Amino acid sequence: MAIRWGNYSPTPFYDELIRVRNKPRDAARDLCEYLKHLSDSEINEFKTASTTAIQVMGITFTVYSEEEGSIDRAWPFDIIPRIIPKHEWDQIEQGLKQRVKALNMFINDLYNEQNVLKDKVLPESILEHSKNYLPECQGIKPPHGIWAHICGSDLVRDENGTVYVLEDNLRVPSGVSYMLENRHVMKRVFPDMFDKYNILPVDDYPSQLYDMLSQMSPRTIHQPEIVVLTPGIYNSAYFEHAYLAQQMGAELVVGSDLEVDDDDIVYMRTVEGLARVDVIYRRIDDAFLDPEAFKEDSMLGVPGLMRAWKAGNVALVNAPGAGVADDKVVYAFVPDLIRYYLDEEPLIPNVPTYKCVNKEERDYVIENIEKMVVKPANESGGYGMLIGPHSTKAERQKFIRLIRRDPRNYVAQPMLLLSTAPTLIDTKVEPRHLDLRPFILSGKQTNVTMGGLTRVAMRKGSTVVNSSQGGGSKDTWIVDMEDK
Repeated sequence: MAIRWGNYSPTPFYDELIRVRNKPRDAARDLCEYLKHLSDSEINEFKTASTTAIQVMGITFTVYSEEEGSIDRAWPFDIIPRIIPKHEWDQIEQGLKQRVKALNMFINDLYNEQNVLKDKVLPESILEHSKNYLPECQGIKPPHGIWAHICGSDLVRDENGTVYVLEDNLRVPSGVSYMLENRHVMKRVFPDMFDKYNILPVDDYPSQLYDMLSQMSPRTIHQPEIVVLTPGIYNSAYFEHAYLAQQMGAELVVGSDLEVDDDDIVYMRTVEGLARVDVIYRRIDDAFLDPEAFKEDSMLGVPGLMRAWKAGNVALVNAPGAGVADDKVVYAFVPDLIRYYLDEEPLIPNVPTYKCVNKEERDYVIENIEKMVVKPANESGGYGMLIGPHSTKAERQKFIRLIRRDPRNYVAQPMLLLSTAPTLIDTKVEPRHLDLRPFILSGKQTNVTMGGLTRVAMRKGSTVVNSSQGGGSKDTWIVDMEDK
């Protein structure tokens, strides 16, 4: 037999499936028993079936290299799922709803009354040096006070099993299509397991997304015109843009397909003439959204889009300026923001975070940099980071210089012992570190996906889960044990 749980040892890490050697967690018992009785040839068949399904379904992502430019690659996928019992997920879900509610209140406050600054909950200096604060959004109050309609918050678990929010993605969070396609692949590969387990569905996400977008329409009509605005086929997440548009029955458009007339209304060019657009699910960064308001040379956006949005004639999802709460320095204040806006204690803690803008904390980071993960405030995708325990002396010295030159741009966190899960490496099962990105939709009500995108660091010992840097993914099963 290929998978011998007696040989699998997750220590010193918390493992998502295996409690101690040869002892699966309750929710994973049936799965581990099933996998234990598979032969090498059966495992290879399942792996081949998943690879074939991914190729047939056209699930790709784009990576860039200086030598080869942009390359489409098949989505890296591991057939052993991650399992979370529903009673645990219920608590996580409540914590995510709480967090997103406070973040939306914060963004709305920041662009309007700014009570959070007046009451000194957030230092004004943080806002003054924020790259994602848009003065063009001042005085805007979008419907229902929602700026970040779609949020992807990254969760990690430490060696004690405690779940933390690692960061919030509030600009143009990606990855939900891969969560959905991972489930489709697993249903093809392991149909028996879906009969055996009560696995809660994720397939309703596109209809929930469509309903939320419809609720944002400035016109109260039965079927508002919704479009997905993409930068185009060369964007790394183009597969997702096309996939979600197709799933919702919405038009996929590029900037040149849209125009804003003198009446500050957005129209889409169609073969039958111009059609009014009510809601734009935009997958373009703020800077490129409207050459009238931001980058004048942007070929991706739509001239006059901000005018139409300010006039209340079109909904933009996510709203421009929502990225002000995406800042990793602002992240450090989120527990305080929850207390301030909701008068509640955070249900999911932050990872302890040192703000280099604070001299005391900066000195501590520099003295202990070999133990720290240092992150720039506004980068994503795992870029621009220093992972202290895996760094060279020269790399650490370089980051000390960067921190001293621009302390506002850096935060540091202790290196967490991230949880692991059994992962197939060839035909052997080995522990690999992972995180989880659930997606939260905020409309008239808030919905959290039943699970999310589990990303896996496929390289042994690595904690970098991003697909652009060698990461893979797993299907995430939220299992209701009580209804089993």
